[in-house]
Amino acid sequence: MSDPTPNHKPQTTGEKISASASEAASTVSDKARETASAAASQARQRADGAKQGVADEVSNVASALRTAAGELREGSPQERTFGQIAEGLADASDSIRNKDLGEMASDVSNFARRNPLVFLGGAALLGFAASRFVKASSHHEDAHTNMPDLPRSSTGMPRGPASASASASSTSASTSASARPSSPAVSTTTGVSPKGTV
Repeated sequence: MSDPTPNHKPQTTGEKISASASEAASTVSDKARETASAAASQARQRADGAKQGVADEVSNVASALRTAAGELREGSPQERTFGQIAEGLADASDSIRNKDLGEMASDVSNFARRNPLVFLGGAALLGFAASRFVKASSHHEDAHTNMPDLPRSSTGMPRGPASASASASSTSASTSASARPSSPAVSTTTGVSPKGTV
């Protein structure tokens, strides 16, 4: 007769811990993959949204240039230049809309390899324009947030610093004129009046 013992031995505590750790690692790995996939999907969605926003802005600039070109004298160099720039921007807008970010990055990289000086010059120009824009925006904000309360005129309108100082100087002039006595003044340093009488 054969012994009815099971084919496998009961698990030891170490084996149970190892199995639990392996199962937990598998669960954590699956969750990490899901989270990474969700994050990548969300990043792609945000990048596509930003790409569409840039394409819309470029399209709006092209439309504004077309409108400006239409208002210029037909056949003039300015009209042709504005029209050409508008067409180039419209093509760029369509290209931005129709390409994914990987293709666009590849195109920029290929252009930079073929035309390094033009790429570097364009990057420098873009950086300069961006810094001027940021600087102008910060000055514009500062001008609106740091506006002093100006004195009001009789009409209720705020007076600027020039008119406020002119008003202050005319007030001090009238004050000094009213401080003069109506009789001949006596000099305090000599004790003699201007006519020579005391």
